[in-house]
Amino acid sequence: MAPGRITRSASRAAAATATAKVVRDVTKTTTKTTTKTTMVAMTTATVVDMEDAVGPPAKRRKRQPATKATTTATTTATTATAPAGWHETYEAVRRMRSPGGVAHGAPVDTMGCERLADRQASAKDQRFQTLVALMLSSQTKDTVNAAAMHRLKTELRPSRHGATAGLTVDNILAADPAVLNGLIWAVGFHNNKTKHLQQTAAVLRDSWDGDIPDTMAGLTALPGVGPKMAYLCMSAAWGRTEGIGVDVHVHRITNLWGWQRTRNPEETRRALEAWLPRDRWHEINGLLVGLGQVVCRPVGRRCGECELGQRGLCRAAKRS
Repeated sequence: MAPGRITRSASRAAAATATAKVVRDVTKTTTKTTTKTTMVAMTTATVVDMEDAVGPPAKRRKRQPATKATTTATTTATTATAPAGWHETYEAVRRMRSPGGVAHGAPVDTMGCERLADRQASAKDQRFQTLVALMLSSQTKDTVNAAAMHRLKTELRPSRHGATAGLTVDNILAADPAVLNGLIWAVGFHNNKTKHLQQTAAVLRDSWDGDIPDTMAGLTALPGVGPKMAYLCMSAAWGRTEGIGVDVHVHRITNLWGWQRTRNPEETRRALEAWLPRDRWHEINGLLVGLGQVVCRPVGRRCGECELGQRGLCRAAKRS
């Protein structure tokens, strides 16, 4: 082969090598940029409580601590079209949740957060206890939460001589963190919740005269309190329904019905508030939580016992 051809071949090979390197560099840069963009998008997206994760994981994974919502809860001002047949579905659920119904007597009916305050305590202490019950409830079954609340109400020592024992702001602040952690050890993420309880108690003492805030903004500013907890607390503690408390049951079940297609409980709340009559906002949480605990369970739905499945009102029943 002539020397010129060898030189040209070598040049072509060198050029090809250089081109391949450029392609690799561009691909690598593009991948980094895409990854960075994706991470930024994820960071700026609405963050929801871990309690609002939907359904069981495909395989057992290490649980991550609850994260505080980074966006302010807002109520949707727009009006959407109600799903066809929603009223018939809603009334069927009411019947199932009524005495004698297949979903009556669910754990939430006797051990829901709004039922765990000591009725002999002062109104201020009862409001605080309701808030504490909600803070402990994330990633925790009602039975476990009720037991933890009982220990707090009966075993917390008075903060000073002559003070009242039990679950109060002052007693939470005075408690040794290890002792407090031991009283709530069975609830999910008890280490974080121990810190949140004492941090919240300090805020209430310093900024709210020992009471809980009576606004959504005030409640969601507290450590460990997200929108769902705040809406339920406003209703249970202050008797004001300012939004729908959407947990995993409400989110999961209404999506099964096809009422909306949403990715998380906060999106579900906004979607429901856009069309559901306001006089249903307070009760829908309890209705669907009880239904989800007993009949429409995350695993092992009892569609054959559900009126919605029997009457063909639930499209998900056909796949069970």
